Amino acid sequence: MTKGDILKGLEYVVEPDLKKNIVEARLVSNIRIDGNKVSFDLAVNNPAMHNRKRITDACEHYLQMHVNKDIEVDINVSALSSDPNERPSEQRKHLSEVKHVIAVASGKGGVGKSTVTANLATSLVKQGYKVGLIDADIYGPSMPMMFDTVHEKPGVQDVDGRRMITPVESPWGVKIISIGYFADPEQAVVWRGPMATKALQQMFRDVYWGDLDFMLIDLPPGTGDVHLTLVKEAPLTGAIVVSTPQAVALADAKKGVAMFKIDEINVPVLGIVENMSYFMPEDMPDKKYHIFGKDGAKLLAEDLKVTLLGQIPLVQSVREAGDAGRPAVLQANTPQAKAFDDFAQRVIDEVAKRKQPQMNLN
Repeated sequence: MTKGDILKGLEYVVEPDLKKNIVEARLVSNIRIDGNKVSFDLAVNNPAMHNRKRITDACEHYLQMHVNKDIEVDINVSALSSDPNERPSEQRKHLSEVKHVIAVASGKGGVGKSTVTANLATSLVKQGYKVGLIDADIYGPSMPMMFDTVHEKPGVQDVDGRRMITPVESPWGVKIISIGYFADPEQAVVWRGPMATKALQQMFRDVYWGDLDFMLIDLPPGTGDVHLTLVKEAPLTGAIVVSTPQAVALADAKKGVAMFKIDEINVPVLGIVENMSYFMPEDMPDKKYHIFGKDGAKLLAEDLKVTLLGQIPLVQSVREAGDAGRPAVLQANTPQAKAFDDFAQRVIDEVAKRKQPQMNLN
């Protein structure tokens, strides 16, 4: 018997919660062989006694069937980490086919967080990546309008015997799920915290996203229940904080960065992006007017020792593009499109620094 024989036999054993074979999910380690005796370590999602016995009995059965009928098996079972951020993608129960999950947050409303998220998603698709977007701004969902999919509805698909929701796909290839697809556009979403939390959980647990390079999550402004739910449900690669240059926005952006660093959340901050960095008249692209202040987010990023991911100009067509459902990054050969594309490239670079073993982004 060889370790290869053992692994081949164990490929028939499925982890009941993850719905993957234990070899594919990289749950088997430290295989030791002594004659017809085999021992190994096995990590499982649910280490309760009944589940442990079922999976160890399955391991013994398939090893006797496919490797050696006289094999003696000794299995040391342990529990997988309950923190999704500590699990590789193969060991996740939710979003297991998503390589990188990025939260986009802001300390306050009105800084253009959703506009930045929509253009980041579209720029990543332009560069050849497969991208999904969760509109987690439960009380003010805007992605259906920003991608001109207001009248679209998510579908339903059977996945491994389970009925799953399928996201709406924008004309530019971004897969989107939003509470806006399930609510009347004219009706306000008036929910208490637990209802909003449950809705967000369903976006992770009940939607089939398929294979994605990036999942972006457009968070509501501020801090609260939705943010805490996010870190419990999603295996976050990192977070992006959006701000404008003025002092009041920067003060809240600083709180947003601090939120991701507290022990309960503990998510790497990929950087800060400064939106509405300067006003640039479209008929005079060489003119820059710093009407909200100059380099505020740049200085804040330096102070907090995080990366400045980009400085996005305040241009009328960016607003018009969002209202029309066609992200401004699609406006070829314009300063605003270049700013969004440069921002997306810096995000890719920051992700590559942190997750190089999972995916080569260069």
